[in-house]
Amino acid sequence: MMMSRWIFLIALGYYVIINLQWYHYRLSRVLFKHHKQRWHFFYFLVPVLYFVFIPENIYFYFGFYLYIFALIIWALRLSKGLVLTGRVSRFFGLYLIFILFNELLLFGEESSSLMRVVYLLPLVISVFLSSLVEGILLSRYKKIAIETLKSMPNLTIIAVTGSYGKTSLKNFLVQVLQDEFKVYATPRSVNTLTGIIADINQNLSSLTDIYIVEAGARRIGDIKEIVELIKPQIAVIGKIGPAHIEYFKSLDNIYKAKYEILQSPNLQKVYNYKDNTPPQNFYGNMIWFPQNVSSVDTSLNGTSFSLTYNGEKMDFETKILGAFNVANISAAIQVAKDFGISSERIIKQVCRMEGVSHRLSKIMVNDKVILDDSYNGNLDGMLEAIRLSSLYDGRKVIVTPGLVESSKEANIALAEAIDRVFDIAIITGELNSKLLKEHIHKPQKIILKDKKNMENILKSATMAGDLILFANDAPSYI
Repeated sequence: MMMSRWIFLIALGYYVIINLQWYHYRLSRVLFKHHKQRWHFFYFLVPVLYFVFIPENIYFYFGFYLYIFALIIWALRLSKGLVLTGRVSRFFGLYLIFILFNELLLFGEESSSLMRVVYLLPLVISVFLSSLVEGILLSRYKKIAIETLKSMPNLTIIAVTGSYGKTSLKNFLVQVLQDEFKVYATPRSVNTLTGIIADINQNLSSLTDIYIVEAGARRIGDIKEIVELIKPQIAVIGKIGPAHIEYFKSLDNIYKAKYEILQSPNLQKVYNYKDNTPPQNFYGNMIWFPQNVSSVDTSLNGTSFSLTYNGEKMDFETKILGAFNVANISAAIQVAKDFGISSERIIKQVCRMEGVSHRLSKIMVNDKVILDDSYNGNLDGMLEAIRLSSLYDGRKVIVTPGLVESSKEANIALAEAIDRVFDIAIITGELNSKLLKEHIHKPQKIILKDKKNMENILKSATMAGDLILFANDAPSYI
């Protein structure tokens, strides 16, 4: 019985920690914001009740092995599995210690429902104690990061925020500045306080001239914490909109969260997207972008535009796709000009500019045109990807779960755009499948519940000469 109990408890711990990892270790988000609440019912609540109330007989063991088998199948089908980080290892270390201590404490006691409740206490204790330990460690690592930044008095820090396109904007800034300066940016989509602290401590070279930091938020106060750490001299604010509205509850709260970036004590200059609502009670140096952009031409082969800044007109061509990217590239151009980089150098850098992987990038595979926009989760970006797809002469296929952490109205607008352009719509996941099905009429609709079948579906449903748009590739827990 002891071995079975240990396996069961470890399985529960696995389910808890993987969900915490998905939702950035915010227990409230796991409990109340999870996109598949029924998983909690089937893989946690029912097994716990079964463990507590079913006597230890043949039926108990049948249910036990059924649960373990079901959990293994569930884990194998996930597109985003558990990443074995230091935090995860520390959690399991604490958990195993408390399980062992509990076994020694209860050794020889008669089994009962109450006793089996006590066997579950190590999980509860480990979750909360792990959070406490990580908080202590984070405080220690934060002090080290602060000392690291203090040791680099000549370092210029640029903080990048916004609701959409933060990673692309950061990438564009790096590419236009890196020929003249030693530039380093937070990697991939690292944009939380914890990730930035780790990046400073592990990766930031003392030789760096410019450190570009992406600052994200899921609640008011997140960006304030980041700003208190890095104290940027320059802030670049991309388009602000209703992304993650389910966390912030209102657009006003989103603005409050994003404009926390203006609280930096070292702030010298702010570049703000021109359609954003101006911040109240800010009297610093604010530059709006894009300024005086004209002759914008976008196609499946690239983008061209003209920009006039400080009285100088510059003409640009780039491989970057999408009209919405013109604004973010313009921000990078304006920042580069203010750093004293010549127009000729900037024009060359923009021409050579590479996009961020999985953000409206075009590739050819087996004579099919692939538009990979799988990391884009906002309506404007997806509508632009659909518009570009409409320029293609052949059959058009879209693969999408719809918009995650967005409104019903936004998903209806997306569905209507899909309906006008595509021949086949492959709808992945369950979050928006019903809504999209109701508002997509003309294209052939394919509902893909298990993304592991994606390759087979694409082989059977598409042919050479097709264009396939991957739009917002949500993980399986969505």
